[in-house]
Amino acid sequence: MTDQPISEATARPNVARMYDYFLGGSHNFAADRAAAERVLEIFPETGVAAQTNRHFLRRAVRYAAAQGVRQFLDIGAGLPTQGTVHEVVRTVAPDARVVYVDYDEVAVAYARQLLTDVPGTAVVQGDLCRPDDLLTHPDVRATLDLDRPVAVLLLAVLHFVSNDDDPWAAVARLRDATVPGSHLVLSHLTLDGIPPELAERGEAIYRNSSAPLVPRTHAETLRFFTGYDLVEPGLVETTRWRPDGEPELVNSHGYAGVGVRR
Repeated sequence: MTDQPISEATARPNVARMYDYFLGGSHNFAADRAAAERVLEIFPETGVAAQTNRHFLRRAVRYAAAQGVRQFLDIGAGLPTQGTVHEVVRTVAPDARVVYVDYDEVAVAYARQLLTDVPGTAVVQGDLCRPDDLLTHPDVRATLDLDRPVAVLLLAVLHFVSNDDDPWAAVARLRDATVPGSHLVLSHLTLDGIPPELAERGEAIYRNSSAPLVPRTHAETLRFFTGYDLVEPGLVETTRWRPDGEPELVNSHGYAGVGVRR
């Protein structure tokens, strides 16, 4: 992206575009880059941690496809980057269908532009905290059959939802809308073991962005898997979830897991 504003929203740091910057992408604006650089001053390994999260996404999506899942609902998808869900899953299942969801108008507009001619995909503007609106969206209904297993992907998104908005209830609603055999693929930031003063400095940057940063403990993250059977090795550091040889250079400061709906 250039620095020519698309809307007033581009003047405020946006967490999806900051993530794109951490991944080395170009779909970001000056405000996003400035905020991301402040994060990197505190946590220099953030860029590698973002790559680690993308590696987990690829492993988990391939796993779900290998189990027969052919439908994917990627909530908090952000900006399309290299190795998107439909690109990954179609190496295993060419007939897979994917819906990308984000609440940010810039991310949604750009994703729609890129995916206009990609069959079996849809891009929806929606809010994780309003799951019923999302589940009844006509583009979701037209692309996915909720009477068949769906993999719900919540990659690095729940730590931008405050406890006051009860993200556990939102995830439970998504669970209840899917059939047994559906998958939950989840990664979540943690600052377990991080000095409190560093954690506070990082959280302060995000308080001035499009969403707050809400790192959670292992126990708090595990609650999202209520009603699911965790796939081995369970909820673990992102680098430890079924590594397949991709380089994992640092502690990811995150937990990751895959659950199967009972």
